[in-house]
Order: sequence, then C-alpha cells, then structure tokens
Amino acid sequence: MRNLTNLEISPETVLDAYAQGIFPMSHGFDDPEIFWVKPISRGIIPLDAFHVPRSLKKAIKKRPFDISFDRDFTAVIDNCAIARVGRETTWINQIIKRTYGKLFELGFCHTVEAWVNTRLVGGLYGISLGSAFFGESMFSIESDASKICLVNLVNVLKENGYTLLDTQFLTSHLSHFGAIEIPQELYERLLKKALRRKAEFRPEKIQNP
Repeated sequence: MRNLTNLEISPETVLDAYAQGIFPMSHGFDDPEIFWVKPISRGIIPLDAFHVPRSLKKAIKKRPFDISFDRDFTAVIDNCAIARVGRETTWINQIIKRTYGKLFELGFCHTVEAWVNTRLVGGLYGISLGSAFFGESMFSIESDASKICLVNLVNVLKENGYTLLDTQFLTSHLSHFGAIEIPQELYERLLKKALRRKAEFRPEKIQNP
C-alpha cells in the first residue's frame, strides 16, 4: 500500500492499477489521502455459479423498483459514501469521487439504480475493463434494492460476454449470491484472461428480471 496525499489520480492510473489487480481506497470521507490495495485473497462471484436466493426471487417477481443503468452516477456514489447502520465508515473520499466521475464520463464506470417513482432507493457502481467488471460499492435504502441491482448487473454481464466479476473482498452478504474467495495468484490469472477479451456494457440487450 502506498499513500498519496492531496493528489488527484488520473483515470489512466486507476485503469492501469485495476489491470494489475490493484485498487484505490481511503480511510474515510474526509481523508485527504488514498492508498493502493492488493489483497492476498480476492472475492469474486463466478458468473456461471451466480445464485439468487429464493426469497429474493419472490421479491423480484413483484417488481418493487424501476431499474436503470448509468442514469445518475453522482447520486449513486454520493449514497455509497454515506455511513449507514452496519457500515459506520466509508472508504470513498473526494479524490475517489472525482476520479470515478471522470471514469464514468469516459465510459469505464457504470451504475445500476433502483427507483421508487423519482426517489433513488438503491444502487451500485463499478469499473468495466476488457471482459472484467470490478464491483466497487453498493447501497440500499429500501429492502432488497441493492440486491436486485446486483441481479440486474449480473444479467447484463452474462448477456454481454463478461467473464469475471470482482467483488474485491468476500462478505457474508455476497456469499449468499455464490461469491467465493480465491488466492491473489489465481485471481491475477483470471484477470489476465479477462483483459484479453472485449465486452461492452450494453444493458439495452436485456430486459429487467
């Protein structure tokens, strides 16, 4: 890990880091620094083993939310940066927000949003590179909102030929969807293979579940 104090990081630097299995974080929203992380073990969701819990399938059938893609990046990352019950701190600071905003403008960062009328109630964002998608953060104000966003994300990735969904770390929440933890060495081999293939984030190819 290497700290950068009061510096901007370019989109090119971030993309190069992802290609090497590295990603940036901060210690908090007001932290003026970022640091680079390369975990010993990596969380991924094997796309061919993605599992939707039965209770969530029932919730999806009721269509509780309107789902959109790339509609409001700023609102999504702002909500992801808010401390909530169960997540008292955030690793998203102003440097990260600005940098990922530039990546969104360049077409490398994508969002999935859940709405009730005009109110944003859940979402996630991540980076697309080659046929790899690097999930960054998600938030949920209404029950199941972020989970249903994740289901929609996986549908897009499968339909568009992605081969790797990186979750960075393994959590109990993600394990319910089939997430596993693998050694960094294996992750880097999967990453290199994914980067050799090209996939486009085209949600218009699918319909919401």
